[in-house]
Amino acid sequence: MSVTKMNRGEVDFELLLFSTDLSFIRAAVAAGVNGIVIDWERIGKAERQRGFDTQINADTLEDLERVRAATEVPVICRINAFGPTTRDEIEAAIRAGADELLLPMVRSAEEVERVLEWVASRAGVGILVETCEAVRQAERLARLPLSRIYVGLHDLAIERGTPNPFRAVSDGLVEEVRRFFTVPFGFAGLTLPDRGFPIPCRLLIAEMARLRCSFSFLRRSFLRDIVGRDPAAEIPRLRRALQAAFEASPDKLEEDHRMLLRAIEAAEPFFRARNLGDRR
Repeated sequence: MSVTKMNRGEVDFELLLFSTDLSFIRAAVAAGVNGIVIDWERIGKAERQRGFDTQINADTLEDLERVRAATEVPVICRINAFGPTTRDEIEAAIRAGADELLLPMVRSAEEVERVLEWVASRAGVGILVETCEAVRQAERLARLPLSRIYVGLHDLAIERGTPNPFRAVSDGLVEEVRRFFTVPFGFAGLTLPDRGFPIPCRLLIAEMARLRCSFSFLRRSFLRDIVGRDPAAEIPRLRRALQAAFEASPDKLEEDHRMLLRAIEAAEPFFRARNLGDRR
């Protein structure tokens, strides 16, 4: 799906930016971002994530149309979870030029099959594995003609009752899900390689290399950390960090994996305080 040309030997890893800021999108694409995500997911999200430090976007159909007109890279639209609005959202997103749809909060293979039927090959269909039901049905979901799989750590943590969203990495759940899929696979999100708190981004990059992921999102942390910095310098720097990780030896990746596990354990008090501190 990526339209960014890779240099010979360069790892083919998609960086997908959540943004509706046209000037920033143009700069990011010129610097190496592969696609833009427009985020329509909000039905029931505030209630589901109440008390947890998450992000809820308010992107619109007009945002999708503006971004589609402003860039040649693929534009992806995350619609709402399967429900009464799904078919109308699919039609609206495709008419507005979305190359791919992302279906969040998947709870059954049947709902994904219905979405694929309604899309009828007019766009790609990716899913977010972020419910316990989707984890249990991973093998069946892997047999569907999907464009990508993304493990959503925050919603999965809420369902599992684990305040630390990275617990699904440390207890092996992400790796267990990953083994079923051959389509592009991703989890978590990236920021600048020398940033990331309380989990260092460089360790997430190494884990993505260890699991042979092929894309990740640039969202809240990236948008915060790049303020005042030049995308033309920072995005290539992120790509160089990815390249180095994918070229690292298995022993180095295992060493980084052990460091990541320690970082996730050390972050437990931070996430517990942040995500359980406000249950009003």
